[in-house]
Amino acid sequence: MPIAPLAEMSHGREADLFLLLTDKEELKTKTGKPYFRVGFRDGGRQVSFPIWGDSPWAIECRDHWKPGVFYKVRAVYQETSFGPQLDIRKIRETVESDAADGFDPALCLPRSRFDPQTMFDELLDLARQHVENAALHKLVESLLHTHREQLLGHPAARRNHHAYAGGLLEHSLSVARTCVFLAEKYAEYYPEMEPPLDKGMVVAGGILHDIGKLRELCRRPEGAERTAEGALIGHILLGRDMVREAAKECEPPLDPDTLLRLEHLIIAHQRLPEWGSPQPPMTPEALLVHYADDIDAKYQMMVTVLREDATPGPVTSRKNALMQHVYRGAKGDNV
Repeated sequence: MPIAPLAEMSHGREADLFLLLTDKEELKTKTGKPYFRVGFRDGGRQVSFPIWGDSPWAIECRDHWKPGVFYKVRAVYQETSFGPQLDIRKIRETVESDAADGFDPALCLPRSRFDPQTMFDELLDLARQHVENAALHKLVESLLHTHREQLLGHPAARRNHHAYAGGLLEHSLSVARTCVFLAEKYAEYYPEMEPPLDKGMVVAGGILHDIGKLRELCRRPEGAERTAEGALIGHILLGRDMVREAAKECEPPLDPDTLLRLEHLIIAHQRLPEWGSPQPPMTPEALLVHYADDIDAKYQMMVTVLREDATPGPVTSRKNALMQHVYRGAKGDNV
């Protein structure tokens, strides 16, 4: 049987796949019958589907399948009205000899399509080019260098957006690029504004707005998990703490007002209390960072919906990170 990536499977195709079991949840039907919902993935696609109580795999699923473990699966791929599913024919845990057939645990984990070191170097370049305040630039550069190894592989979230290795770096770079554009645009639009828009502050905020996720999340084979401090405090305040800690060691020292404004960018970047921000954006710089962050996260969510949703017709399901339908275009189907 040929071995195939999950992303290359089409309806009705049977193949062997190397997959990571990411989820196993015991549920009940409306009539009270137990079943499991399982999730499998490789580096290119995730599928989630039920193992019903009368399935030949029900007992093995219950007693032996473990999230975080890699499996070799022979299955038929099916596109259904409930999304993609696997009709499993054989399944076992991977063994060392599977490496000869191309199994590599790293290839089963989703990751950014961009080179991490290249993204890291561009973040440093953006700071050098646009953060003119020497102390602020030193602070940004220090935080990036201190956490380089973690940044190169860290996800931006447990789910929803950029939830893969290198996702935090990809998201931060994209936000910082947008911050450069917005800061230059509005500085030119409103040259008379007092105090003038601080482009360096906007770019620094774009680079560092999610730095607290390095403490909020830890990486696992089955996906990112919240740390204890991530669950109890959250990345916004953890990020503010990281900036404060770095500022104490910064030479030249950062003046108090600049530090206060940078801290505000961190704590206000999600704007609403229900999204985790204790204060809304109260400076022009914070406003630009918030919208640069928001558009990047939501655009990536929409791209993911269009790529992964298998609902027939021109409109996707609402079961996605955006919690809304997305119009993919009329293809002769009825809504």
